[in-house]
Amino acid sequence: MIKLKVMPIGDSACVVLPREVLSRLKVQKGDVICLTETSDGYQITPCEGELGRQVEEVERVMRGSREILRELAK
Repeated sequence: MIKLKVMPIGDSACVVLPREVLSRLKVQKGDVICLTETSDGYQITPCEGELGRQVEEVERVMRGSREILRELAK
């Protein structure tokens, strides 16, 4: 088991993945990873190909439409 510390970054939080974890995931700094909720907790996987592009696009839209999304959530 690898223990990770959650650290504050502005109003958010981050977790630093050790070099060994990045190596096993086959990702590098700047790559996109996916956090998927499962029945046992969460799973971290590299986002590759079309899925990675879709995740980036959704994030871009969400950043640009934050107020609209808040109103729709009501």
